[in-house]
Amino acid sequence: MANCRQYIATQGLTVPAQTAFDYHDRRGALNRLVPPWESVTVEKSDGSLEVGSRVILRTSILGVPVRWVAEHTEYQPPTLFCDHQVSGPFAYWQHRHSFETINQNHAPFLSQLSDEISYRLPFGFLGNTFGAGKARKTIEAMFAYRHRITHDDLKLYSSYEPTPLRIAISGSNGLVGGALSSMLGLFGHQIHPIIRGEKRLPSEHSPWLDTPDEQTLENMDAVVHLAGKSIASGRWNANLKAEIRDSRVSKTRQLCELLASRKNPPKVLVCASATGIYGERGDEILDESSAMGELSQTGCGFLADVGKQWEEACQPAIDAGIRVIHARFGIILSPKGGALQKMLTPAKLLGGSLGSGKQWWSWISLDDAIGAIYHCIQRETLHGPVNLVSPHPTQNRQFVRQLGKALGRPAIFPAPAAGLRIGLGEMADALLLSSARVVPSKLLESNYSFRFTDLSDLFRYSLGLYRKPSEI
Repeated sequence: MANCRQYIATQGLTVPAQTAFDYHDRRGALNRLVPPWESVTVEKSDGSLEVGSRVILRTSILGVPVRWVAEHTEYQPPTLFCDHQVSGPFAYWQHRHSFETINQNHAPFLSQLSDEISYRLPFGFLGNTFGAGKARKTIEAMFAYRHRITHDDLKLYSSYEPTPLRIAISGSNGLVGGALSSMLGLFGHQIHPIIRGEKRLPSEHSPWLDTPDEQTLENMDAVVHLAGKSIASGRWNANLKAEIRDSRVSKTRQLCELLASRKNPPKVLVCASATGIYGERGDEILDESSAMGELSQTGCGFLADVGKQWEEACQPAIDAGIRVIHARFGIILSPKGGALQKMLTPAKLLGGSLGSGKQWWSWISLDDAIGAIYHCIQRETLHGPVNLVSPHPTQNRQFVRQLGKALGRPAIFPAPAAGLRIGLGEMADALLLSSARVVPSKLLESNYSFRFTDLSDLFRYSLGLYRKPSEI
C-alpha cells in the first residue's frame, strides 16, 4: 500500500521449517512471544492461524487503553501465514511470517524465519512527525525479543528426543508454571494442570481431594510440582509460617503418596525446592553436595528447615521407583512477576544496595528456570537435588548497580538492614540479607546450555533494550 513503512527481519533456526511453523501454529504461541515489558493481554483467540481467524488484544498507548483486532488472511503450512489489523492503533498494519529451508552453508541453521511488516501511522503528518521514531523502536525491540526467544526455545527443543510427553504441572497459573506450560505446549507435549479443587476440564487432575479419582495422574510421563504459598505474601507470623510449611510439606507428601499408588506412575517428578535450604553461608561456594543449612536465631533457619522437610516429603515417590528431582530454585528473574518486578520501582527511584550489599544472590532467568526443568525431565541421569541458578551468582550491590544501569538510573540510596528488619521482620534476613553463593554443578555437568549467564544481558533482554533493525 502506498505511503506504508516497511520492516523486515530474519532469524536462523536450528530446526526444520516444519518444526518452526508448528511452534507458531500451536495454541499459546502469541502469549509466549509477547515481550514481558509490554502491557499486552490476549482478550480473545481461538488459537488458530487459519484464514478468517481473529485475535483480540488489549494494550495501552501513553496510558490510554487500546483494543487491537487482527485477522489472519493467508495460511500455507509450513511456509507462511499472514495477518492484518482490522482495528487498532495503526492506520494500516499487515504482518507476513514466512519459513524456508536453507542450505548447509548456513549451518548450524536448518531454516529461516522472516517477519515482514507493512504499516502506516494514524493522524497523517502529525503521526509521522511525532510517532515514527517511537513506533520503529517498539517494533525493533519486539522482534529482537521474539526472534531470540523463538531461536532459544527451538534450540532447546532440538536438544532432546521429540517424542510427545504427557506432563502434569501444579502451579500452572503461576509465573514459572505458566511459562513452562506455554513452552512445553508449543513443543507439542500434552499439558495436564494439577489443581486444588474439583476438576472442570478433562485435562485437569485433582490429587488433593479426599477421594481422588482412580485415573488422577495415571499414565503421566512426568509430573512437575510447583505449587506452594508464596513466602513473600506478607509479614511472617506463626500462622503464615504454618501455611507456608503446610502448602509445601503436607501437600507434597500427599501428592507423592498418590503417585506411588498409581498402576502406571510417572517416570520422573520434578518438585520445587529452593536455595534457601542452604541457609546463611557468607562467601562459601555451594553446590548440590554442600551441607544444608541449620536452624538459627537469624531467621534464615526457617527456610532451611522448610526446605529439608519439603524434599523429605518426596520419599514415597522415591520408594516407588520414580526418579525425583529436587529443583532448588534461586531468585527467578522476570519483569512479569517475582523479585525483579518488585525491584523495578525502587530501582527507578535510585534505590541502592540492601544492607551491606555484600550478600550473594543466586539468580536465574525465567527462561532458564523453565528450560532447566525441561532438561531435568529429559536427562535420565539427573536425580536428587539440582541447583537451578545461573553459573555466576552476584553480590547484591553489583545486582542493583546492573539493574540501575539497565534502567538508566544510578543506584544511590541504600536500604539499611535495620530499616528492612523493622519493615519486614524475620523475612528481611531470610529473603534479602541472607547470603548463599550457589552454583549449578549438576546442570553444567549434564550439559545444560544456559540462555543467560550475564546479568546485564538478561536485564537488557527482559526490559526491551535490545533492538533488531530492519534489513531494508
